[in-house]
Amino acid sequence: MTKPRSLLAATLLAASALCGTAHAQSASVQAAVSPATPAPAPGTAYVSAPVARPMAEPVNRGSNCNAFEHWIGRSEEACAGEKIGLGRGDFMVRLSGVGVLPEDRDNKHVSVSAPPLGVNHMTRMAGTHTGATNQAMPELTLEYFLTDNLSLDLIATSTRHEVSASGGALAGALGHHQTDLGSAWVLPPTLTVAWHFRPHKRFNPYVGVGGTALWFHNMNGGNLWVGNNNLGKGRLNAGFTGGPSINAGFDYQIVGNWFLNVDVKQMFIRMHAWEKWGSGAGQVKAHAKESLDPTVVSAGIAYRF
Repeated sequence: MTKPRSLLAATLLAASALCGTAHAQSASVQAAVSPATPAPAPGTAYVSAPVARPMAEPVNRGSNCNAFEHWIGRSEEACAGEKIGLGRGDFMVRLSGVGVLPEDRDNKHVSVSAPPLGVNHMTRMAGTHTGATNQAMPELTLEYFLTDNLSLDLIATSTRHEVSASGGALAGALGHHQTDLGSAWVLPPTLTVAWHFRPHKRFNPYVGVGGTALWFHNMNGGNLWVGNNNLGKGRLNAGFTGGPSINAGFDYQIVGNWFLNVDVKQMFIRMHAWEKWGSGAGQVKAHAKESLDPTVVSAGIAYRF
């Protein structure tokens, strides 16, 4: 038993010596590759801290200001802090200059009763057509964005138009080409739902559909001459009317909360009007109906609240 035990002990001592030699060789190789770290000075404490990554170079994304803001000398910091474009919850008040241009489509429906001319019953005047003048006035618009793309706006303005009848049988009966029918002020509030294509962008085009209600007020009849006989001013009346409308336009952010707006509306409106001159058996009456269908063009400045 003594010999096997001695042999086992010798084997274990040899293996231990070999492991010690290998460890020493590994330590010497590591010391050769990396110099030894000096021992910390007495009383020195080390804190384990994360290694900071190098900062990326700033990316130049161009100017935050548009051409107008550069022109007025606005700083890049001020431009960077502004809200760009329009979106949900924005409320706009806009003041514009508007031109109302009646198209006078389907305007050859004039009927007259004129006993002094031998026309004792309402008779259509063949070839006679009516027309209204163009007009320009200020316009106020209120607009609210229900979503980023969808807005609701209401316009309010009032324009004065002169109305006349020309040509045809009426001109032949009265002896002059054009007859003054008077003038009227028109109030056409229009409610529009618009779809905006580029929310939160400086340039934001849109299209819309809506409806127009049309009131006539402050109506004044025209002087009627039958040959050399002046029947004086007539009594002009027109009925309430309305119709659909379509529009297209754009908003452009000038600076901060100020926007430029350009808009074109096409309204589809048919009207009825009637007028009387004189009294008794010699009273002259006229009735006209036509499709005004005004085109409304506007440009103005808006402020966002």
